[in-house]
Amino acid sequence: MTKQKSTDEKTGSDIDLAIVGGAGHVGLPLALAFVEKGLSVLIQDIDKRILDIVADGRMPWIDRGCDALLASGLASGRLHLASDSRAIDGARTVMVTVGTPVDEFLNPDHKAFCTCIDGITPYLWNSSLIILRSTVFPGTTDWLCGYLQEQGMTLPVAYCPERVVQGRALEELSSMPQIVSATTTRAEEEAAGLFAMLAPSIVLVAPKEAEFTKLFANAYRYIQFATTNQFYMIATSAGLDYHNIHKAITQDYPRASDLPRAGFTAGPCLFKDTMQLAAFANNRFSLGHDAMLINEGLILFLIEQAQSQYGLGELTVGLLGMAFKADIDDIRASLSYKLKNVLAVRAQKVLTTDPYVKDDPDLVDLDQVIAQSDLLFLCVPHSQYKNLPAGEKPVIDVWGFLADHETD
Repeated sequence: MTKQKSTDEKTGSDIDLAIVGGAGHVGLPLALAFVEKGLSVLIQDIDKRILDIVADGRMPWIDRGCDALLASGLASGRLHLASDSRAIDGARTVMVTVGTPVDEFLNPDHKAFCTCIDGITPYLWNSSLIILRSTVFPGTTDWLCGYLQEQGMTLPVAYCPERVVQGRALEELSSMPQIVSATTTRAEEEAAGLFAMLAPSIVLVAPKEAEFTKLFANAYRYIQFATTNQFYMIATSAGLDYHNIHKAITQDYPRASDLPRAGFTAGPCLFKDTMQLAAFANNRFSLGHDAMLINEGLILFLIEQAQSQYGLGELTVGLLGMAFKADIDDIRASLSYKLKNVLAVRAQKVLTTDPYVKDDPDLVDLDQVIAQSDLLFLCVPHSQYKNLPAGEKPVIDVWGFLADHETD
């Protein structure tokens, strides 16, 4: 394996694509995919720690198929790494993977995006195209085009939203249509040509339509999860097994096949994008707000159920799985931590474990959690938990994963 040191040196005009914020979950798999297609790609990111991990030939997190592509990309000499924004000077296309999160008031926070743009603007003069990749607030693409014009730059801007599922980026980059939008016909053609190297088809829309496409898709998914989580709470309160009901609804019945199973609805996108949409609608998106109350409130419902059935004050409670979804190591916006924080003042002691997460010093081994806990919560249906050796200890399993039910 060829090891490449991260560098702050100017890379030069031989770079086909520079990805700003490229060492993140959005940029890194995309960079590797384009390197595999023969492009010379620069990953520019201010996180030197992550860059050093990548330079050492190691993926910073789990993403299927990326380990092999990282090794081959470094060996090819087409993958470049830099922490200094000056390195993008001369790159023919610059892609920005910094989006707009929401702040503590659930309004879009543009600071990180604007800071990023201001940091790279001095080095965009020789570029032919700017592509926004992460979720942005509606109108951002057109705003950026106008902002660059105010700086005396007539660079075309495209918005091509990322829409892959966590942990399967490479697989979905090559199997799903890519949405492409741009402020000029030339930018649209260039962006479409770039992504045609990866995607099986291209869907062309206007910039604001593309921005809403990403928000609507994530909000719809969030609402779907809220629907099934509300059903779960109603059925459980009635003393029924919701998973049997779900199976009866969906089995061999196509019109209900998209009803997901109940579970923790978390991660860095669904909640955030639903709240961005609500902010755009001047907080007149009642479905979105209700979905947030249901999905976030599921944690409190489970605690109430545990309190009524087992009591919590004298119990040691074990939490199984701290990532935000199954079989990955990403803990961003994981509801397992909300559960942990609430239980910290309700139970005598809380123990946590996860077979994938590596950056939480409080985690202990699964065997220790099972041995020392009086009550277990299956927070994440990791495949390693399928044959959980819990013995006679009670397990609260909102997913229906440990019973004889299929899971998403």
